[in-house]
Amino acid sequence: MDFQQKLEERVKEAEKIIYSYMPDVKELQGVVIDAMNYTMSAGGKRIRPVIMKAVYDMLGGDDKIIEPFMAAIEMIHTYSLIHDDLPALDNDDYRRGRKTAHVVYGEAMAILAGDGLLNYAYETAAKTFDLIEVADVNDNEALVRELESRKQVERAVKILSRNPGIYGMIGGQVVDVSLTGQKLSEEQLEYIYINKTGALIEAAMTIGAVLSGTSNDIVDKISQTAYNIGMAFQIQDDILDETATFEELGKPIHSDADSGKVTYVTIHGIDKAYAEVKRLSELAIKTINELPGDGEFLKELVRYLIDRTK
Repeated sequence: MDFQQKLEERVKEAEKIIYSYMPDVKELQGVVIDAMNYTMSAGGKRIRPVIMKAVYDMLGGDDKIIEPFMAAIEMIHTYSLIHDDLPALDNDDYRRGRKTAHVVYGEAMAILAGDGLLNYAYETAAKTFDLIEVADVNDNEALVRELESRKQVERAVKILSRNPGIYGMIGGQVVDVSLTGQKLSEEQLEYIYINKTGALIEAAMTIGAVLSGTSNDIVDKISQTAYNIGMAFQIQDDILDETATFEELGKPIHSDADSGKVTYVTIHGIDKAYAEVKRLSELAIKTINELPGDGEFLKELVRYLIDRTK
């Protein structure tokens, strides 16, 4: 089986898990649930849940305990896209090849749909505690395993709580919005990229590592790998905004330039941007080679992110 087939299978697996956790009970608030499901069902690369599961598998994880977090991370990512597309921010009418939530449901309901996905993500992650096997009080070994599992889930919840917030994704978005139209230093641009894009990728990968039960040293290496992948991913997005077509991206092209945003490409040019994506990706692959387990799919995924056209 080639990588593309493996990736398609992983994406289908992730989508099955995500949709199984999406709300379907509708009462008077049904319209917001429709808006949540509308945006989630638009598809996408599902990179964050896929990479979370890839890390978890590589490090020896073999339990359904990862699944609520796979769904939760994609809910958070999708909420951020709904809010990014709003008129007050990027003002985009298309996402993933279809009309954005605020165009279909109105601005107020799109805001509430984003809020709903964010809140529901944490409700979903909390369901992980129900998947922990409750030990017999007379079985000391089982009690130790249960306690360790609870500690791992608690740590994962802390990561999921912090990384999308003001010290992560939202913090990056705040700086991005605040400095739009201004000349940025490389330090400011790096801060935006590390947080606005990289924070969720780091959350996905470190949660996968933590829930696998691996050592803190390995979690730290995964975090560093995630930094390199996140930076490369965002720079590649900058490149695609300049070089891809609407049909490839499923959203407007040249949107960064049109909105006055400074990107890695506008500072360094396309050629240096390509070189930096390659350098960061090779660093990530080098670290993966140093980790335990079979990292072949994860390395192939990194290479795919370099060469993607959407």
